Amino acid sequence: MTPNLAIVHVQTADWRGMRLWLPLFLLWIPAVLLSPLILLVILGLCIAGRVSFWRAISVFWAILCGLPGTNVRVSTHDADVLVRIL
Repeated sequence: MTPNLAIVHVQTADWRGMRLWLPLFLLWIPAVLLSPLILLVILGLCIAGRVSFWRAISVFWAILCGLPGTNVRVSTHDADVLVRIL
């Protein structure tokens, strides 16, 4: 399953914070429109790096489908940022 939504939560010591919901499914519209160009660039990189084109596509797709459920938390002494991908 591909990622559809990301939640970014920013919080500081003196401010409760805010949650920003980012609809990742809207990124598929430009990705589909630019897909011929993206595939040509990937093909050129695979030829230059001597990597199998289909292997590169399958690895990219596996990484993309593995993103849901990812939680990234970055903390400093005065702020916390949490990114969740659903």
